[in-house]
Amino acid sequence: MSLPLAAVGPVADTLTDLFVVLLAAKLGDELFRRLDQPGLIGEIAAGAIVGPAVFGLVEPTETLEVFAELGVVFLLFWVGLETRLSEMFEVGRSALLVGVLGVVLPFAGGIGLAFAVGEDTATAVFVGVALVATSVGITSAVLLQLGAIRGRAGRTILGAAVIDDILAMLLLAVAVGLGDDDGVDVTAVLVTVAMALAFVAFFTLGGTRLFAQRPRLLHSPQFSESPLLPAVIICLGLAAFAAHIGLAAIIGAFLAGMMVAETKEQHPIEDEVAPLYAFFPPFFFAFIGTEVELSEFADAETLGLLAGVTILAVVTKYVGARLGARGLPSAEANVVALGMVPRGEVGIIVAGIGAAAGVIEDQLFAVIVGMSVLTTILIPPLLRGAVAELGEHRGSPSARA
Repeated sequence: MSLPLAAVGPVADTLTDLFVVLLAAKLGDELFRRLDQPGLIGEIAAGAIVGPAVFGLVEPTETLEVFAELGVVFLLFWVGLETRLSEMFEVGRSALLVGVLGVVLPFAGGIGLAFAVGEDTATAVFVGVALVATSVGITSAVLLQLGAIRGRAGRTILGAAVIDDILAMLLLAVAVGLGDDDGVDVTAVLVTVAMALAFVAFFTLGGTRLFAQRPRLLHSPQFSESPLLPAVIICLGLAAFAAHIGLAAIIGAFLAGMMVAETKEQHPIEDEVAPLYAFFPPFFFAFIGTEVELSEFADAETLGLLAGVTILAVVTKYVGARLGARGLPSAEANVVALGMVPRGEVGIIVAGIGAAAGVIEDQLFAVIVGMSVLTTILIPPLLRGAVAELGEHRGSPSARA
């Protein structure tokens, strides 16, 4: 069956965009690894180079955005595979404190800065929310590369990120309500939060117990000869469920990974999922790069505001998370605090919602996007150094790799 001639052009353009982005991302990854830097920075830089900011070979289209979303979903699914429920409970208190304090300080700081530059309440709340949510996909990728995702600091970051996302969802609902003429629907906000908490609790406790008791569920001959297909169905299903109740899709993917992880002793599931982990995440990091708009930073006022917002974003998140992790040894608390700083796609999404609601103007939108990209690029090298220092404190060569 052949495609209509009218459809050939769009299909060819889409395939070309995917080819250019994936090739550029892998070249950037290889280059930065050879420079002894995290490969994801190279993938972000490659996206900026082939995107509108430099050569304009690709645009951040809806198709690329879908591949990017799949990238971060499979990245967090892989992270979930590396995490066991018992390990998460061990860092429960620290994760809670890091998640809460890592939200309160950036939110208050963002609101204060917005008021200081003359913005109204609705805009100020959106700025505060944009500074709140951590992009756990960025940090997870670095910790995976360094083999530190299962350490106490890595598990604390993952637990805090779940709490962080629930609180960010609540604040975003308030921000959207303030930008709406009808005001905030308190009942709807409370129902959404209750659903989110129930979702996390049910699949964290019930889902992991089910798969621990019945590890052969993924390898039923009647369903599939390989555990990959049912594992992916669970991953996409929970990711979609999480998105529909207002949580980030990556939270559902992470919980799916934790559930499937209970079957690892029966199946080499990581070997099955590895090709998806290798293929999709580069689109996520490259897509962040394609959203960089250098032309918006042509005047000194915008650059000054960008510097101020970025410094505020880094300092408030770092201080809040560091205070929350004060019960951990200093080196581990430093890893946790740095790991919570990147905003990545989360800040960009919040800015986009604010722009669509008419409360975020072009200059402020560009500043928030710039802050999100800068925190994504600046933190991985610092995090790498912090993990190396943690390894030296413990005398572990593998932690320094």
